[in-house]
Amino acid sequence: MSLESSEPVGAELGAPAQTPSSPHKGMFGIEGTGDVSGFGGLVRRKPDVVGSPKPYGSYFDEVTDALEEAYPGFADAIEKVVVDRDELTLHIVPEKIAEVAQIMRDDESLRFELCSSVSGVDYLNSDTRRLHVIYQLTSMTYRRRVRLEVAVPAGGSVPTVTSVYPTADWQEREAYDMFGVLFTGHPNLTRILMPDDWEGHPQLKDYPLGGVPVEYKGAEIPPPDQRRVYQ
Repeated sequence: MSLESSEPVGAELGAPAQTPSSPHKGMFGIEGTGDVSGFGGLVRRKPDVVGSPKPYGSYFDEVTDALEEAYPGFADAIEKVVVDRDELTLHIVPEKIAEVAQIMRDDESLRFELCSSVSGVDYLNSDTRRLHVIYQLTSMTYRRRVRLEVAVPAGGSVPTVTSVYPTADWQEREAYDMFGVLFTGHPNLTRILMPDDWEGHPQLKDYPLGGVPVEYKGAEIPPPDQRRVYQ
């Protein structure tokens, strides 16, 4: 089959042509794919709503068992445990994140002394809790890593973990600045990247992209808000 053929892949073998399954639109008129880059090569996976079954493998069982033993509120605080691509993620009830972080740092069987990152993700239209806050923890004692994750609605709040991990101070400010998540109890929750009087939070997927068209070698590239959409 010629590379310039417009026939769908598999058509010459009698296979049924694939039909678009997504309302998303990417660059260059690409439609029907979760890949908004325009190349159409990414496949959006369904979110894991149940969690992974035990045994998890690696050191993951030791970590979860140690946390359950050290933290009496484990069953009420842990929404689910997900193991994917050899990484462990504990999904936490937002109100319990500081308590869990304290145990993760202080318990002798865990010793996750470093919070290396606090970041955000906007799962637009996924559910009512579209904003996720992710904490990357590292145990330098045991050479282990774990991810904590909480989910809140747009403009929702999460207790700060700065009293447990001082490194989270500026990281939480950035997550607030970019996504609008409020970290209650933070010592100085102000913008850190955008001007103080900036309106909105730029990394929300429904934030207006704006921009101007750009001419390049006789072609006009439309502004970002006309090249791709997330809804």
